[in-house]
Amino acid sequence: MIILYPRRRSYSICYILLFLILCPLIGNASPSRISVSGLRCENLIRPHAIDNLRPHFSWKITYTNGQMQQAYYEIQVATDSISLHKHVVADLWNSRKVKSDASVMIPYGGKPLTSRSLCYWRVRVWNAKGEVSDWSDIERFGVGIIDNERIQGDYIGLAAVQSPLLRKGFFLDQLKTSFLHINSLGYYEVYINGMKVGDDVLSPAVSHLDKRSLITTYDISAYLRQGDNEIVLWLGTGWYKPTTGFDVKFDGALVKAQLDVLEKNKRWTTFLATDASWQGSASGYSDTGTWRALQFGGERVDAGLNPVDMKKGTLDRRSWQDVQVVEILPHIASPQMTEPNKIQQTFTPKAIKQLRDSTWLVDMGKALNGWFEIALSGLEDKQEVVLEYSDFLDQEGNFLDQGQQDIYIATGRDAEVFRNRFNHHAFQYVRISNLPIAPKAEDIKAYLIHTDFKTTSSFSCSDPDLNAIHDMIQYTMRCLSFSGYMVDCPHLERAGYGGDGISSTNTLQTMYDVSPLYTNWLQAWADSMREGGSLPHVAPNPGAGGGGPYWCSFMIMASWRTYVNYNDPRLIQRYYPQMKQWLSYVDKYTVEGLLQRWPDTKYRDWFLGDWLAPIGVDSSNPSSISLVNNCAVSECFAAMEKIATTLGETQDAQMFAERRGQLNELLHHRFFDAVENTYSTGSQLDMTYPMLVGVTPADRVEQVKDKLYRTTAEKHQNHIAVGLVGVPILTQWAIENRAADFMYTMLKQRDYPGYLHMIDQGASTTWEYWNGERSRIHNCYNGIGTWFYQALGGIRVDEKRPGYQHVRISPQIPKGITWVKSTIDSPYGPVGVDWTLEQDMLRMQVAIPVGSSATVVAPDNMQLSKVNGKVRHGQSIKMENGIHHIEMTLHSENH
Repeated sequence: MIILYPRRRSYSICYILLFLILCPLIGNASPSRISVSGLRCENLIRPHAIDNLRPHFSWKITYTNGQMQQAYYEIQVATDSISLHKHVVADLWNSRKVKSDASVMIPYGGKPLTSRSLCYWRVRVWNAKGEVSDWSDIERFGVGIIDNERIQGDYIGLAAVQSPLLRKGFFLDQLKTSFLHINSLGYYEVYINGMKVGDDVLSPAVSHLDKRSLITTYDISAYLRQGDNEIVLWLGTGWYKPTTGFDVKFDGALVKAQLDVLEKNKRWTTFLATDASWQGSASGYSDTGTWRALQFGGERVDAGLNPVDMKKGTLDRRSWQDVQVVEILPHIASPQMTEPNKIQQTFTPKAIKQLRDSTWLVDMGKALNGWFEIALSGLEDKQEVVLEYSDFLDQEGNFLDQGQQDIYIATGRDAEVFRNRFNHHAFQYVRISNLPIAPKAEDIKAYLIHTDFKTTSSFSCSDPDLNAIHDMIQYTMRCLSFSGYMVDCPHLERAGYGGDGISSTNTLQTMYDVSPLYTNWLQAWADSMREGGSLPHVAPNPGAGGGGPYWCSFMIMASWRTYVNYNDPRLIQRYYPQMKQWLSYVDKYTVEGLLQRWPDTKYRDWFLGDWLAPIGVDSSNPSSISLVNNCAVSECFAAMEKIATTLGETQDAQMFAERRGQLNELLHHRFFDAVENTYSTGSQLDMTYPMLVGVTPADRVEQVKDKLYRTTAEKHQNHIAVGLVGVPILTQWAIENRAADFMYTMLKQRDYPGYLHMIDQGASTTWEYWNGERSRIHNCYNGIGTWFYQALGGIRVDEKRPGYQHVRISPQIPKGITWVKSTIDSPYGPVGVDWTLEQDMLRMQVAIPVGSSATVVAPDNMQLSKVNGKVRHGQSIKMENGIHHIEMTLHSENH
């Protein structure tokens, strides 16, 4: 973006800058001024196997020479791409010309689709002038094994072998389009004719294994050859262990697989499936952890027992045996609906230090979640090299044992490489023992791994401290979001806590395109629900996890926010009944109008309000816990009113609105101290949550707000004083109340507790405790991330027109900030705000994508002067797609 500075002597410069903005538009002109790109099906790019028969289509539109709104679209879907390319026939669906400006999550409306089908589609659009785009590129999607069809074959493995190689040869007389469906209960890698299929790692994504496992699908056509072929599946147990609480009876890895070929009649035929005819061989890999909390251990790799490659000759020299066919408890196997894990970034060491003879400390320079790799030489046969991992050192620089350890047993060959395969670690530091030769930096790599989502945001401003906080939080999100869910920490608990999740959902969904991740995670939450609507605090739910009602509210709040941020209605449609069931469970433990403590179970314990607030904040006070939890229920009622309204459930919507009003009135009566103007303990959370959810009467808001400001300044010395639950609540309250100076002052504190305190102590990711105890890659305090975009950038999505189809833009400008650049790549395209403040003039450039509109509101104490060079009056203006230039000046009474 280009900033237009407001100095009067710079007219010629402004003219040149404006020309630079327009030049690319002119230079890219083409016969068609409209183009369509970014096609997605079910918010996925070219999915091989979706889990339903009525998919949704999305695309993005750009104008190469002009700024016209879309007025019509046409979608075509066919069973082959040639027909579409040659304009012959769209035999599944031709929507014809539909009058609509919609381009996100358009439901399929053609002939009934079937399980195991392959479809091709394209789209074109018209603008209001009747100009039409070219047809988009042709994309495709597959329908997975669904609709009462089950994946064929048997579950096979080797008893008491954690990581077997499973092998099968087959013959093809001709090559055809071929899909391989893999239903592995733990991790796996697949090789065909010696080549690894795909670049995904640590597949599949997580699921609640008591009820569901996932099917991943690959197009393996390019790996096959005419004649003899061979497939190898290398398995790891992952979460599928007798120790994890998923009622696993078989001690070993299991998989079911099915290879389908597409015949000329467009029918799929199963050519190969797992059965007793496969052969198995134990590898030299084993997983040393139980995968209970604090016991994720690592990998023991006896390299001499592993194949050096997957070529047939190499495999033939191994010892093979018949596999075991295993019957397991009935459960659902459904297609994976989130992107796979992939290696996203590679790090090299910042420093290597010798600790003692044969012991070395490697500092990767930054904390990460993923894999470690080291090339080794000069080792003796059966020599054991021990690698231990930690995300920080103590104050004396000593290595901290976090229970993360790999053991590599060497072959004695001249050159060998250790690299993780079926486990992962969260670390910055690696202590390597029993290695007599100093490791070289060029021989070491670390790999950041997460779900293959895309970054959709950027932020920078005039204050380097704020940039550092933003960047730390944005990077932390990448370290926590993998395997189709989000964890508290990747190394100690690796648990999908609802409280940690919902506290950072808006941050994650603002910064990244993670709608598919939430599709997978919410499915695990629904699968984890028990009889009567009881929910755990963690999903998937292998065992008990601490939390409280705010944690369980993830089912409602995350579904609603996914709809608001992505215009993706599937989750609120799919899980609305379960949301109501959980609220019925809440009613069961509601006494005299207020939710009370419910019982601990084998899958859920504790009953928290806030969690991990700074020292001196009494978040364990029973009064505070009761207030916070019942405010969470009030927030759920408000969300359920909006969900019911969106779904057309008008009676439910009215009921939820009434219940929220009754609860809010009771909360004010029960917890408000009219003399002190405080709620409960008077903590920042106890004050802001009632105001945020509407408990505080309008005539009391200013008094409560003033008390909050004074308490923060006097008692907390202008520091943030909340924990995991409190950070997003305090942040959202500050955004909605335009309390930019209040938040900015807290963020600028460099001592405990605060984000700059973390950064000054060397943090690259946020911590579990404000003082840095235990974990330093954690999801406790990341809810602040929305403030950079919604407050400083001023970009706020309109819930009534979700997915940024309409946005409200009104930057909040704290004293000390002179410029901000922020972008959010919405489902419709990039929304950008770039503003500069100089003296009494604010100049702002706003970018709105095709399909979206915005209402720009002048910040406090300012008024609109010019919009796109024209004099304007008033405090707000509406605009549609394109780049807009706005000038604002201070109100005359403030000069």
